[in-house]
Amino acid sequence: MCNLIFDIDGTLWNTTGIVASAWQEAADNYGKTKAVITADLLKKEFGKTMDVIAEDIFTDVPLLSERNILIDLCCKYEHIRLDEISRETADSIIYPDVKDTLKLLAQKHALYIVSNCQLGYPELFTDKSGTADLIKDHLCFGQTRTCKGETIKTLMNKYDMDPEDTFYIGDTLGDYEASSQAGIKFIFCSYGFGSVATPYKSIAGFSDLKDIF
Repeated sequence: MCNLIFDIDGTLWNTTGIVASAWQEAADNYGKTKAVITADLLKKEFGKTMDVIAEDIFTDVPLLSERNILIDLCCKYEHIRLDEISRETADSIIYPDVKDTLKLLAQKHALYIVSNCQLGYPELFTDKSGTADLIKDHLCFGQTRTCKGETIKTLMNKYDMDPEDTFYIGDTLGDYEASSQAGIKFIFCSYGFGSVATPYKSIAGFSDLKDIF
């Protein structure tokens, strides 16, 4: 049995269109920034911790305390918007074959999620995708307030995972670096948001994981 730890955005689904709209509404309502938030912009930011994303996007908000308020407001609007989407809409933003492949992998392996997201976001994915019973546990930046590499190590320590049998599946250079920091192999989703030159393995579609595991 292997331990398979998954990123969310750019790996399991793509919510950037919905999230960009929600964040723009939050920013406009906050009224202290002229930031223009698009799906393409978020694709470049997702994978970073929320504090870094706030610093990158809200460059005209110099105070850390105000950026924190703003990013919290963005996450609140995002959560509401995603929570309201129908199962049909959710199906349209989940990458092809994700649910069927997770069901198959869960028969032989332990599945987890580690993300740099806010509290409640992993649960949104598992609820909207109907995969809550397949994911053994999840951990995110909103819980640990640490970088992804450290969050991965925290999860590994919790379940006494052997690094030789543990893999991280993600789509950005940051995911690759986090895997290296945690001492585990990285499987790169080339259909996602980033690029990685030397992953352990690369997949062009999520169902390709069936050939690896």
